[in-house]
Amino acid sequence: MAKNYYDILGVSKNASADEIKSAYRGLAKKYHPDINKEPGAAEKFKEINEAYEVLSDPTKKSNYDNYGSATGPNPNDFFGGANGGAGGFGGGFGFGGLDDLFNMFSGGFGGKRNSTKVNGEDINVKMNLTFEEAVFGCTKEINVTKIENCEKCNGTGAKNGTKYTTCPECNGAGSVTYTENTILGRVVRTGICKSCNGTGRKIIEKCENCNGDGYNKVTKTVSIKVPAGIDNDQILTMTGGGNAGIRGGRNGDLHIYVSVKDHKLFDRDGYDLNLKVYVPFYTLINGGEVEIPLTKGTTTIKIPELTQSNTIFKLKGKGIKNLNSNSYGNINVTIVGEAPKSLSKDAKQLIDKLKETLNDDNFSRYKNYVKDLKDLK
Repeated sequence: MAKNYYDILGVSKNASADEIKSAYRGLAKKYHPDINKEPGAAEKFKEINEAYEVLSDPTKKSNYDNYGSATGPNPNDFFGGANGGAGGFGGGFGFGGLDDLFNMFSGGFGGKRNSTKVNGEDINVKMNLTFEEAVFGCTKEINVTKIENCEKCNGTGAKNGTKYTTCPECNGAGSVTYTENTILGRVVRTGICKSCNGTGRKIIEKCENCNGDGYNKVTKTVSIKVPAGIDNDQILTMTGGGNAGIRGGRNGDLHIYVSVKDHKLFDRDGYDLNLKVYVPFYTLINGGEVEIPLTKGTTTIKIPELTQSNTIFKLKGKGIKNLNSNSYGNINVTIVGEAPKSLSKDAKQLIDKLKETLNDDNFSRYKNYVKDLKDLK
């Protein structure tokens, strides 16, 4: 195999479809060019999408697992050169075992293994939110450029959706079965009909709206419902909102990567909000009140006298709503005492008088520090 798609996504060969999809989303988020500006990120993102395109499609995955290629085996690779290769008989059966070899001679490449359906690709977009939009939820409209089936011909590519006939080569099946004579004998294979490109139809008159392609590239405004409590770097997914599938394949998904603007005062930690408030040092000594912002409005907290600097006051349930429940996080307020940057002569004299009335016993942490320092000498 030229590339190990399982290693690229970081999953085992026995990984489930959900595990593969979860791994893809995590890596796509990490290496998306709009998010990751490091050199090589764009190429890595392309490689991740290539791996997911194969491993998420049962037919392509089966071909890849058995033959090392999403399109199936190449008859020219039956022998891997003079010494044999990974895909040849010289180095052992590279097709996945004798069962697959027998399937070749019994028409095993036909039917479901080579479906003409092609699933649409996923689309990744970035959406910017303000702090308030993320906290309370909102509805945002974004423009998405995507591939959609032509409405005028219903994706057939034929004028009015009727100006076509059944392909005589495949009799409308979209695939043909043919035989190849090899040194091992006659091999029966099934592949997409080249005459109709797998559609099963021969167009008599092309649709003018899509020029016979059956699809158009359009830009649409999509309304996105943003749930309250969403955080930075999370992903919203609209199933089927991506590019249209071809020949009956399912539509891709639309992945919206969320970017939330920072708040001027709050630091977000999950569903909690952390706030550091500097107050004059005498507020810690004498006590007082401090106005505190909430996600909506403000409140006041009382600071008891002789409060220590870096004391944390917890406002329970005043934080951000949990995405998966009706519970709310907290607002954690850290109160820090601030010393003045300058003092008048009178103010300094007052502090000197205060100092005379105090001793080390009034400052236990400083007293312990002095003691520990002496012990080290």
